Amino acid sequence: MRSPLHLRSLSTQDNHYEDFNYDHHRHLPRRKSYSSLSISPPAQYNYSSDPSSHGSSPWSQHSPYVRSPWAHHPHEDHDDGQLRGKSALPKQGLIGSLLREEGHVYSLAVSGDLLYTGSESKNVRVWKNMRDFSGFKSSSGFVKVIVVLGEKVFTGHQDGKIRVWRFLGDKKKTYNRIGNLPETRDLLMRSVNPRNYVKVRRKRCVPWVKHYDAVSCMSIDVEQGLLYSGSWDKTLKVWRISDSKCLESINAHDDALNSVVVAFDGLVFTGSADGKVKAWRRELVGKRTKHMLVETLLKKEHAVTSLAVNHAAAALYAGSSDGLVSFWEREKSSMSYGGVLRGHKLAVLCVAVGGNLVLSGSADKTICVWRRDVGGEHTCVAVLSGHGGPVKCLAVKKDTSTEEENWIVYSGSLDKSVKIWRVSGRPISSK
Repeated sequence: MRSPLHLRSLSTQDNHYEDFNYDHHRHLPRRKSYSSLSISPPAQYNYSSDPSSHGSSPWSQHSPYVRSPWAHHPHEDHDDGQLRGKSALPKQGLIGSLLREEGHVYSLAVSGDLLYTGSESKNVRVWKNMRDFSGFKSSSGFVKVIVVLGEKVFTGHQDGKIRVWRFLGDKKKTYNRIGNLPETRDLLMRSVNPRNYVKVRRKRCVPWVKHYDAVSCMSIDVEQGLLYSGSWDKTLKVWRISDSKCLESINAHDDALNSVVVAFDGLVFTGSADGKVKAWRRELVGKRTKHMLVETLLKKEHAVTSLAVNHAAAALYAGSSDGLVSFWEREKSSMSYGGVLRGHKLAVLCVAVGGNLVLSGSADKTICVWRRDVGGEHTCVAVLSGHGGPVKCLAVKKDTSTEEENWIVYSGSLDKSVKIWRVSGRPISSK
């Protein structure tokens, strides 16, 4: 039998910080603000092994549908306002911005040289080399999450649906919708049997294979061919990608799921608004395989908003609404609590990993870049500032244009823009 995860005891204490109360209907500036790369982080940016926490406040994610074109705004540090190849790009800092006149950016995904952006407009835009490449639009539902597997693109929506799209190639530059999860046929077949119904809020009953609230997070297990989806309906669902069949529905948390990540050692981690981080593993139970709860890694009063995994270091990072990033590291067959990263004044809304870098985006409009050194020590090496609103989503990919240890970072914000940054995985000199 595999050893269960080991949880070192965590203690939390409440501190106060400025409440985050973002008004989506408030006018936001359309022109981008000055963007900067802060090399020497302020004193409040530090690593701590004491899991103390701050106060929290919720944020709204509802906004009216507004139709508006996307505009490309490249880096403006050049005389003609255009990028002149790789040599014109800064070694570190802001590379460019993709600005939408109206509409908050909720989701990002990177696959090869393509960037996918999702917003409240129901559009998914596809970008290549910071230029508009293609796009597709769903019939309803804000685009809350995007994941990509080969030519397939999975999008999770506010209306509780998962839509599946296929890329038809560089020549056509188009995407066709090829189905939903669950498929209509499967949903109808299961709807016939009353045993397939579960009770939900407002005394409703729905088939267990269907999310009845916003799909907030997804993650793919490439080796097993599985897609995991988490929802505000508090469930985690497991889908077999080959035939789009829902294999399992798990009542995973006591509140909305905000994040799910496929990790190492067959583990899947979930984070929720109930303040918990849970570890799950797929086990053989009788003649069936089911996901069993291995350990609850974290219990706190503040919502867990985002999870990210460093596979090489076998480390898990969890951002939360108290402005902290907690992390755990594998020690032999167990997970050990490592501490917290303190760098934000307001809620952490998203976390991403690239190599030895950990990035956290916040309601305070900044992105903290942390470097994980040998021994598990973390140092805040940069603070990316320039967004005019909360940073809602992050995506990272390796910078292949140079032999240096650089990473390209994409940040989506409620200021209706996506910014592109270059950051280094090596120690940064302040000279």
